[in-house]
Amino acid sequence: MLRIGWFSTARGDSSKKLLDTIVSTIREGALDARIEFVFCSRESGESEKTDIFLAQVREYSIPLVTSSVKKSAGSFRQQIGVKDGDLPAWRLAYDRQVMAGLEGFKVDICLLAGYMLIVGHEMCSRFNMINLHPALPTGPKGTWQEVIWQLIREKAAESGVMIHLVTPLLDRGPVISYCRYTIRGGKFDALWDSLGDLPVEAVKQAEGEDNTLFKAIRQSGFIRETPLIIDTLRSFSRGSIKIDSQKRVLDNNGLPIAGYDLTAEIDRQISA
Repeated sequence: MLRIGWFSTARGDSSKKLLDTIVSTIREGALDARIEFVFCSRESGESEKTDIFLAQVREYSIPLVTSSVKKSAGSFRQQIGVKDGDLPAWRLAYDRQVMAGLEGFKVDICLLAGYMLIVGHEMCSRFNMINLHPALPTGPKGTWQEVIWQLIREKAAESGVMIHLVTPLLDRGPVISYCRYTIRGGKFDALWDSLGDLPVEAVKQAEGEDNTLFKAIRQSGFIRETPLIIDTLRSFSRGSIKIDSQKRVLDNNGLPIAGYDLTAEIDRQISA
């Protein structure tokens, strides 16, 4: 049985929906796993959306650990946002506080499911952490919103979703699995044409995330996220994918892999 640790900031509805889906998949017997704990970087009372998520965790009787990164930042008089590069001392201290709160739990894999913090090297060493990123392995970094705007800016022909091993380098750890999808042809051509010669910044200012091309790209990626997570967790539970002590991603023969392309399988599930 695969023992899973769950990390989330739980900013929106998708965090709750993903947890619901994975719990249902486990209960139906389609995934041989157990969620050992849920950790949230927000505490009760900080956000209505987060409070709904925390209530759902308690309803499932999953052990819940919370630690407010906002309060931690405030105590150090620091801003939460951190980009690429070495994490400041207060963030490393926060990670240590989180790890202390998780002492006693034994897990095989930690899934970052809407966890909006870069993880420091100490926590990456302590846990085998995997993350869902809404782009191909060579695609844009950042949030799903930043990824989509970058795809539009580059006039990209395709995008994808990947799961990678977490390292302190944002969205660039060793690739475990991924799938790709086209954002050209069919309905997409007319949506691209509707932009005309407008620069991306003008589109963002005028329509923002209500832009039809933006929404179509988001939907194409979103419907693939949960199937990719489930298939990848199932591969871990069956031993088809492993992570060794050197943080290498291996197949069932102990050989390094560069990431499994699951496009055909994910497309089949979506079509079904």
